[in-house]
Amino acid sequence: MSLSLLGAFGAAFLAGLVNSIAGGGSLISFPILMLLGLPPVVANATNTAGIWSGSVGSMWGFREELRRLPRQIFWLLIPSVVGGLFGAGVLRHTPAVVFARLVPWLIVMATLLFLLRERLQKRLRSVEAARHQGARWLTIALGIQLLLAIYGGFFGAGVSIMMLAVLGLLGMTDIFEMSATTSMLSCAINGVAGIYFTAAGLVAWNFVPVMAVGAVCGGFVAVGLARRVGKKAVRYFVIGVGLTTATVMFIRLL
Repeated sequence: MSLSLLGAFGAAFLAGLVNSIAGGGSLISFPILMLLGLPPVVANATNTAGIWSGSVGSMWGFREELRRLPRQIFWLLIPSVVGGLFGAGVLRHTPAVVFARLVPWLIVMATLLFLLRERLQKRLRSVEAARHQGARWLTIALGIQLLLAIYGGFFGAGVSIMMLAVLGLLGMTDIFEMSATTSMLSCAINGVAGIYFTAAGLVAWNFVPVMAVGAVCGGFVAVGLARRVGKKAVRYFVIGVGLTTATVMFIRLL
């Protein structure tokens, strides 16, 4: 295996590991793909296609929680597919220079969302959230999910954290059911985006197979590692990588 493929495997392994423990894995794998020489748009598309298998693995792990979900939650799959496809189309037609200038800002935003994740989750697990149910809140949630899916198809890092807000609108408070739902919706968003990127010729396919294996292996190893180092250590690692990457990219733009 060449060094570049080994690097892609390592990037996906870390992404799968971090996504299984704390979320935010794309903040690691996306910059690594750029370090391997891929242009930002191609790196983003390849990352989407490469670590998609991790979402499938998470859905399998949360299969019991998925069975317990109320029917209204599955309506969110519609805006997820539509928005993911639209966001991927926007990325395809975004000039590479423009996207390169947007990337550090997107990474900063995703890192800040990751930093505030626990506070957001505590707020959404409050008793007040349980009152937000019914047709009105479902309509609002569908609209917000469409916007988040567009962002997810365009860039994706941090979208699962933002989707927690939508689930709060629908009255969800069980963190495992919320994680199961975000895995399912992320799988839909990244799935259609990956298909679009492939059809558009934006994916570096020599990286995808090893990344798919790496993402699954990372998710498998995460269970034991989480007990050893703890979520807090992984959380600090992801935040450090995100802020460091954004800083380096800002400097490169000067």
